[in-house]
Amino acid sequence: MIYLDSAATSLYRPPEVARAVSWALMSMGNSSRGVHEAALAGARVIFGTRRLLADFFHADGAEQVVFTANSTESLNMAVKGLLVPGDRAITTVMEHNSVLRPLYEMTAKGVRLEIIGTDDKGRLDMASMREAIYSGAKAVFCTHASNLTGNVNDIRKIGGWCREAGALFVLDASQTGGIFPIDMQGDFVDVLCFTGHKSLMGPQGTGGLCVRKGIQIRPLVTGGSGIRTFDKRHPLRMPEALEAGTLNGHGIAGLKAALEFIQAEGVDKLRMKEEKLARAFYERVRDIPGIRFYGDYSAAERAPIVALNLGDEDSAEVSDWLAEEYGICTRAGGHCAPLMHRRFGTESQGIVRFSFSSFNTMEEIETAAAALRAY
Repeated sequence: MIYLDSAATSLYRPPEVARAVSWALMSMGNSSRGVHEAALAGARVIFGTRRLLADFFHADGAEQVVFTANSTESLNMAVKGLLVPGDRAITTVMEHNSVLRPLYEMTAKGVRLEIIGTDDKGRLDMASMREAIYSGAKAVFCTHASNLTGNVNDIRKIGGWCREAGALFVLDASQTGGIFPIDMQGDFVDVLCFTGHKSLMGPQGTGGLCVRKGIQIRPLVTGGSGIRTFDKRHPLRMPEALEAGTLNGHGIAGLKAALEFIQAEGVDKLRMKEEKLARAFYERVRDIPGIRFYGDYSAAERAPIVALNLGDEDSAEVSDWLAEEYGICTRAGGHCAPLMHRRFGTESQGIVRFSFSSFNTMEEIETAAAALRAY
């Protein structure tokens, strides 16, 4: 099997991740639910992971890191916990349904939504984004990189506009956390939403958000937190304010091991290898007759994604053929990015997405390119 679907989820992970999850399953109790050694072991791992993430994203401190099950939960928490009827929100056609659907729900409650478009290569209309921000907005919800095209947005510029205009900047780092440096301070990010199972190489069921101090988000779920049992209201102190119930401590242990691996390897080193593999694949298939690409492949900085179609062939047919004939795993269809497909006119055909990991090899790239040529 050649796995080229890492934008959906990591398959190849450092062996330390599996070992950490195995240890946690046999050793960790419930964090904040006791002072015995098993509970304390859980508390140490969870706090240590918060601290690693705070350092990784230059957040305001470990207590500002909140754990969720994935980016979808994090983004729902941010959208529904920040906006109220009458607010004006800004987003883009590049967004995943994890952003769009919660925002559409909020429009039904009286939130006004403006959606910024792209050019024919899927590059964000920055002039319209700037104008929309300075026209007054409560919050901007924007992806760092498109999960469909791999195009990367200039988040420092967008964040700077938001800070100057007094708008909150909520960043979806699902495709970039782990391979692109993100500095919440320097990039003016107020809320950063991430998932653990993609480029952070942690287990599925892990994710979270980092919240700038002073930002109040209404909790999506309330309940037990291990503290202040007799209060009728959920705790207001971070991070418990946005966490309810038992955390996925076993998964978080795996995420901690993945973060330590990334730190040791270096974000830039991992990104450059993935970019090299994606570029090599693109160069080997770019002259196939009838092939169409989606995204800006002239950009120096891209997420490691190559999105394409072969003539008018249905994307699912191509993806299925690659899997059945060559054992090559790709993603076809709509990619939970409906507005980008509408922009490209690929709502019926879909798009075949190849996405790369630092664990892929150049030999796999050669095989995948030859397979596509043989279709």
